[in-house]
Amino acid sequence: MSRFASGLLASVFLVPSIAVAQDAADEDIIIVTASPLDRSIDEAITGQSILTGDDLQDRLAGTIGETLKLEPGVSSTSFGAGASRPIIRGQGGDRVRVLTNGVGSIDASSASPDHAVAVEPAQAERIEVVRGAALLRYGSSGSGGIVNVIDGRIPRDMPDGETDASIRIGASSVDQAGEVAASIDQRAGDLVFHLDGTFRRAEDYRIPVEGESRAQLAEEGEEVPDDFDESRTLENSFAETSSLTGGVSYVGDRGFFGVAVSNFDSTYGIPGGHGHEEEGEEHEDEEHEGEEEDHDHEDGEEEEEGVFIKLDQTRIDVNGGWEFDGPIEKIQLFGGYADYKHTEFEGPGEVGTIFENEGYEVRAEVIQAERGTWRAAHGIQYRERDFSAIGEEAFVPPTLTQQFGAYTFHEIEIGNAHLEAAARFERTDQENSVTGDDRSFDLISVSGGGDIHLTDAVRLGGTVFRTERAPTTEELFSNGPHLATNQFELGDATLEKEVATGIEAAIRHREGAHNITLNLFYTDYTDYIFEAETAGEEDGLPIFQFVAEDAEFYGFEAAGETQFVSAGAFDLSADALVEYVRAKTESGNLPRIPPLSVLSGLEAESDRLKLRAEWEYVAEANDLGAFELPTDDYNLVNAFVTWKAPAGAENVALRFSVLNILDSEARQHTSFLKDLVPQPGRNFRFSITAKL
Repeated sequence: MSRFASGLLASVFLVPSIAVAQDAADEDIIIVTASPLDRSIDEAITGQSILTGDDLQDRLAGTIGETLKLEPGVSSTSFGAGASRPIIRGQGGDRVRVLTNGVGSIDASSASPDHAVAVEPAQAERIEVVRGAALLRYGSSGSGGIVNVIDGRIPRDMPDGETDASIRIGASSVDQAGEVAASIDQRAGDLVFHLDGTFRRAEDYRIPVEGESRAQLAEEGEEVPDDFDESRTLENSFAETSSLTGGVSYVGDRGFFGVAVSNFDSTYGIPGGHGHEEEGEEHEDEEHEGEEEDHDHEDGEEEEEGVFIKLDQTRIDVNGGWEFDGPIEKIQLFGGYADYKHTEFEGPGEVGTIFENEGYEVRAEVIQAERGTWRAAHGIQYRERDFSAIGEEAFVPPTLTQQFGAYTFHEIEIGNAHLEAAARFERTDQENSVTGDDRSFDLISVSGGGDIHLTDAVRLGGTVFRTERAPTTEELFSNGPHLATNQFELGDATLEKEVATGIEAAIRHREGAHNITLNLFYTDYTDYIFEAETAGEEDGLPIFQFVAEDAEFYGFEAAGETQFVSAGAFDLSADALVEYVRAKTESGNLPRIPPLSVLSGLEAESDRLKLRAEWEYVAEANDLGAFELPTDDYNLVNAFVTWKAPAGAENVALRFSVLNILDSEARQHTSFLKDLVPQPGRNFRFSITAKL
């Protein structure tokens, strides 16, 4: 309780607000993800986040989930060094869409937490996190939130000179990692050519304690070993990633059109072990006894340690926008096609399961010319996903998903009030390619909201919405062992659409160098779809059945920043973030919901030097789902130093940081692996960036 109280006191004295990771001078940055109608981050009705600039460089990690997990309302699946997907307000999987430049990642990451997102954070210029009604632009599979990674693979503007180039070289100690990322834009008449590439290699990382948690050892009836608190290397936690992208754009006076081709390749281990081979041996040879059985088990243990994944995606993107005179102001086009393959190896050369996903997505938008104070935009979208899984972990049959959507956004200014409304119709067809079973869903979603300036410094905003989501192919057609999560999953082909009715409110105070925002949300679900553990067992695994029950999610994010003094060349400031989410259904608590957390920091910044120290506290997780183990609270202390070169070389920056300075044990409650795999120990990181 004392730690909880100290966190709340920190949030009060450090002035909470929806922590937009950017300088106050950047308030006019446009949130391209939230709406076809350009709105700055400061004009957003409810809480949105942008991670860019120095803050993005400080948070940059090998996966998109770990990069974003300290953003307001965001946590991560944290499935080792190679796979970590964002969770927004307790929602994950298919309810959170991850985009690249406005088009879906077109991978298999939403199917399982051990599947990496085919997105390269190191090339990001900025990352936008949008909650609430933004899903009406992107479809029902973004009902929990949208993450858009914006890079420069398709140039929209001419470079400042003939050539723009950048390079980043980084290293970290906890995993002996090295990374290099570079990009270049070259002008040739009205064309801009783009090329970028990234390579990252990390060895098994060091953990500060025994892998299995105290709760897990107690569950197994084991005693806590004497060396529990001694550091060690986490076996099979390596990761190696590379990417290469080439693009070209025509940039004219009224718009642009471009195309890019990219390849993303990742190989990473699964720490903690799937139990793939162990389970297979146990049930294939269960009639064997004695020494032969023991030998099989030992072989399984060895194979278990060697489980790793090799992922490869080739992708083509198109993007364009053109301005007009007359009733239509602008037309925008977004498109992407990807061929994705993900192979799970039980050991070197031993293929277990192959996941393939070939898909494409196209979206076209028309923005009306402003009529008085009324603005509007309309769009259509089509997505197709041809997914298959072959092998031991083929818990989902081959499926085909087709989705068509049409949407409209409207804004109007009335005095000091700003009003918005949006609606979307969506048709989703799901087909089991093996049995021929198919389901079709007609979905209608609407939202409305607005804000008003109570004073020059205070704004009050809110949104109400009713959205509908179709069940995924995994929720409908799963039938098999899912060894990544140690479950036998059963879908339900009779599931109906999921309906969410919610409200979100925000109050903001911004005056000079001080800002405060409190964001509150409540969502009531009818037929919320989730996995419920049954009393049954299949193939030695507990059976989890996809079911639908009424549910509710509610909570808040409060964060803020204040500059309180100047000392010599330095401006001193403090910031804080407090966030909380609660989620439960008619039958009890939902599992893996992030507990209350507090993040507070102190900064000193001059023209060339920036110093930051921060404290992160995550409370004990004890609102548990069925058969879920509690997770202890933890404290992490981090420090960051950024030095920028003097005039003449101001585009060169050196960064040094120490994460988890106290080498504390931290287990992320949202992770399936949290009782087997703690977070990394003390980590020294260094990077140098240069722009030409």
